[in-house]
Amino acid sequence: MALFFAWKFYGEMLAWDEGDELMRKIAGHVRDGAMAYLRQQYKVMLLVFVVLAGLFAWLAYGMNLQTHWLPYTFLCGGFFSALAGYFGMRTATAAASRTAAAARQSLPAALQVSFRSGAVMGLVVVGLGLGNVAAWFVLADLLMPASADAGGRMVLITTTILTFGMGASLQALFSRVGGGIYTKAADVGADLVGKVEAGIPEDDPRNPAVIADNVGDNVGDVAGMGADLFESYCGSILAACALGAAAFVATPDAQLKAIVAPMAIAGIGIMLSIIGVFAVKTEEGADQHMLLAALGRGIHISAIFIVLASGLLLWLLDMPNAMGVWGAVVTGLVTGIIVGRATEYSTATTFKPTQHIAAQAEGGPATVIIAGVGVGMLSTAIPVLVVGAGTLLAFFLASGLDFANMTQGLYGVAIAAVGMLSTLGVTLASDAYGPIADNAGGNAEMAGLGPEVRNRTDALDSLGNTTAATGKGFAIGSAALTALALTASYLEVVRFELLKNGIDQLALPGGQMVATAQAQLADFMIYFNITLLNPKVLAAMFVGSMMAFVFSGLTIMAVGRAAGMMVEEVRRQFRETPGILEGKAEPDYARCVAISTVGAQREMLFPSILAVLTPVLTGALLGVAGVVGLLTGGLSAGFVLAIFLSNSGGAWDNAKKYIESGRHGGKNSLAHRASVIGDTVGDPFKDTSGPSLNILIKLMSTVAIIMAGVTVSFHLM
Repeated sequence: MALFFAWKFYGEMLAWDEGDELMRKIAGHVRDGAMAYLRQQYKVMLLVFVVLAGLFAWLAYGMNLQTHWLPYTFLCGGFFSALAGYFGMRTATAAASRTAAAARQSLPAALQVSFRSGAVMGLVVVGLGLGNVAAWFVLADLLMPASADAGGRMVLITTTILTFGMGASLQALFSRVGGGIYTKAADVGADLVGKVEAGIPEDDPRNPAVIADNVGDNVGDVAGMGADLFESYCGSILAACALGAAAFVATPDAQLKAIVAPMAIAGIGIMLSIIGVFAVKTEEGADQHMLLAALGRGIHISAIFIVLASGLLLWLLDMPNAMGVWGAVVTGLVTGIIVGRATEYSTATTFKPTQHIAAQAEGGPATVIIAGVGVGMLSTAIPVLVVGAGTLLAFFLASGLDFANMTQGLYGVAIAAVGMLSTLGVTLASDAYGPIADNAGGNAEMAGLGPEVRNRTDALDSLGNTTAATGKGFAIGSAALTALALTASYLEVVRFELLKNGIDQLALPGGQMVATAQAQLADFMIYFNITLLNPKVLAAMFVGSMMAFVFSGLTIMAVGRAAGMMVEEVRRQFRETPGILEGKAEPDYARCVAISTVGAQREMLFPSILAVLTPVLTGALLGVAGVVGLLTGGLSAGFVLAIFLSNSGGAWDNAKKYIESGRHGGKNSLAHRASVIGDTVGDPFKDTSGPSLNILIKLMSTVAIIMAGVTVSFHLM
């Protein structure tokens, strides 16, 4: 159903008028640049994936340290994540000029074209994601040999298909880091030289970096965001299935229900997301409050009905502790909504934090930077407290009000993540809509459309900035819950690695022996000495926390280097071809696109390799306890740092937009120039480092799961 409606919305978008010849020409430049970037990225990824698949095949078949499914699930995860990004990119680049053309007709028409085009991305992600999870589960169930231990067989199946997440995670990291570097190198170059030095408007066709900037919006916020949430969506379902299998291993009937429940909830969420997409509409002359209400209506309708439908589903399934599990689903959904609203409060122009930053712009760039950093730091409070409270509540409800029932409690945390992401089809649509509206505004500006059209596209663009910031907050919150569930799943994978190595009993302190197949997570924590008093755990927590900052530093500096090359290129073109600024010569757009593309591909490799190697080396040096410490430290620091970076960057961006709407002197005032500097600093924060941290914390968990066999075998030698 998701893929059918994605195809339907795509066809409806193509049927709209693409605009006049100039609008089509501009759209063609952006489309060609986006596809050129994807081709280059996929070449690099193909090489990396082939090498890693070969390594995994050697570990699986040559060394017998991994499941034999790993090479195939790894490649499949990467391929479908890339495919979702490709479909989203094709749609977004085709939709921008059609949105601008629809804006000549009315605001409601422009919103319909842009939002339903964004829905293509959302529905493709959930359709391919749920389809793959279900298909791998059925395939594993068919091909894995029957066993007298039916419960143990299901745990083996669900932990095996967890490996699908590795390919999706790595592809997501490439898309997020590479796309983030690309888009911000172009954006910073276009802003610093075009708006600040040359004094020409944003999206002016005289700016050589303007096409690269428009391409970057799609590369980072469509393909990158899609891959990020594809990974979270699949990871949350897979982790919930694995933890459900472990929680009810002794009762096969209840176990199968616990495995099916997260897939079924996700399936119902798809249907309700489609209803939510149709609910998004507005009227001519709508202001920002009305436009936000229109998008909110689609999301809230889906959220309200998923609460009712998931309760009915769990009752029909006759799940053990059905009400507690339903409470965990609702907790995840409410947590996601609150995190999104908290992000909106910190970044939207209609609230005090962003207005405060805009007011501080009158004092110059320094006060803008100080205000933005302060707002970003303060903005971490509500999301962290809400996610922490949501985790405790989901655990408590699903455990049957017994904190000692750890495995069922963690199943509740995982299914809370499924609840948060259940309406991803419409939630991601509201995020992917943003770059389409942004590019539509650029197309209208460069094509010289009238002020009425530009006012409509500006309204959609401003709304898109808010939905993009809200989407990033939502992605960060879902990443935190998913990463926690994956960390718990890691110990379930370790269980079967121990059994494979002949360790069928755990020797606990005091001479107590516990059967490995029946051991609780608490038993594993005692067996591996996973406690804060263990220096291995503590040292690894420091390393995990450090990784969040080192990774962010590497990506921010990568943007700086790539942006430096872009700035020099734009200055060179202005200097060597004076006719560009006079409107008598066309800039070399392709050269700027090439600089961003090459810079992004070169700069993304080292941070990506570091993210993969760190869990492997930690496992080799510090064992299972060290890996758990690493994942805990990385999750804690990465979650908070990601919120700070994303919200401060979003607030700086919208403060600039707020000034451009006529406040504090308006465009070209001293306050405006200061706000452009703030926005430039915030660009790599909100679009490169902040979003990439989501994937870092999930990727380290997934790599740890993949390499659990190596870690266990290494420390048993």
